[in-house]
Amino acid sequence: MVQLPPTPAMDEVTFRSDTVLSDVHLYTPNHRHLMVRLNSVGQPVFLSQFKLLWSRDSWTDSGPKGGDHRDGHTEAPPPSRPGGTGSPPGHGQGSEGFSLQAGTDTTGQEVTGVQLDEDGDLDVVRRPRATSDAHPVGPPRDKVHPVILTQEEDLVTGNEARESSPHSIIRIEHTMATPLEDVGKQVWRGALLLADYILFQRDLFQGRTVLELGAGTGLTSIIAATVAQTVYCTDVGTDLLTMCQQNVTLNSHLAATEGGVIKVKELDWLKDDLCTDPEVPFSWSEEEIAELCDHTTMLLAAEVFYDDDLTDALFRTLSRLAHRLKNACTAILSVEKRLNFTLRHLDVTCEAYDHFRSCLRALERLREGRLRFTVEPVEAAFPQLLAYERIPQLELWKIIAEPVT
Repeated sequence: MVQLPPTPAMDEVTFRSDTVLSDVHLYTPNHRHLMVRLNSVGQPVFLSQFKLLWSRDSWTDSGPKGGDHRDGHTEAPPPSRPGGTGSPPGHGQGSEGFSLQAGTDTTGQEVTGVQLDEDGDLDVVRRPRATSDAHPVGPPRDKVHPVILTQEEDLVTGNEARESSPHSIIRIEHTMATPLEDVGKQVWRGALLLADYILFQRDLFQGRTVLELGAGTGLTSIIAATVAQTVYCTDVGTDLLTMCQQNVTLNSHLAATEGGVIKVKELDWLKDDLCTDPEVPFSWSEEEIAELCDHTTMLLAAEVFYDDDLTDALFRTLSRLAHRLKNACTAILSVEKRLNFTLRHLDVTCEAYDHFRSCLRALERLREGRLRFTVEPVEAAFPQLLAYERIPQLELWKIIAEPVT
């Protein structure tokens, strides 16, 4: 009789070495959180809470009123693996009296450029462990790991949070430390930056129909639905879209207050047409495609520019959709400029970001079709209403598609 090896304990979650981990999960305080299930491919799915530093009563027609929100600043997904992959930490930015406690660099220095050692190799500056700094500036960076709770224990905590502040908590199911092809199942800083922009520029989205490309966990679409009338939250893959739909359901109280509707749909950038097969999950009806083309004026995409082929496909999809829309449209793109040392160049490069910028230039030079595309950067000087590190490498770009006159 063959004796099977013992099953590892539920709290002994391990991560493969060929995975990537979002900084949102890597640089967070060590709070309790829940692993709710395994998805269809066997990945652990975690539930995190993101706190909005805003109150609906504090908004005017022109934006948020001033005020100190220092006591209301939390974001509670502690998951991480030691030695995870991530960008160097930087400084938070903001104004209007909003608290940016999570965006502090504990080194106390500006990140002004690439640091090299005496041999010319990339010198990665890491935050000190809490035990090595008697007076840390930011939250401690003790070694953190997923904590598995019972479903009942977490539900009590979650319900209490929603009852105490129903419109300031976003609950998101996500994975951690995924292979590159599954990074959409994590929460990334660029999605939080884009969400901040939506909350600040409410007039641009008020009552509009919005399409998000590569929505991932759906966090940005959920924020957009607090302002917009209809949000098409799109990505590809049944497992990912099922997670996204679950997040929409978890946060339905946010959209319901403003009347926003979120429709989770499949949109494959590598295909020219939208799927209308009713047997395929998250497919489109002809009525939904007509509504999309007749009313959409805003397009969004966050942190989807990490693979050159997919970046090319997204820009082709963006151009194709803009030409199908009845009205002129504006696209807001969020990207993080990631520094990597490559053996091909024997230097620190930003190849994915450089390719993204080349696609922006090519789109602006495009003279085919009935539209003219104008590209401009968006200064990230607006208040920070979600907890994350707003590092200098995070950028927003605006694309305006208008008819050629």
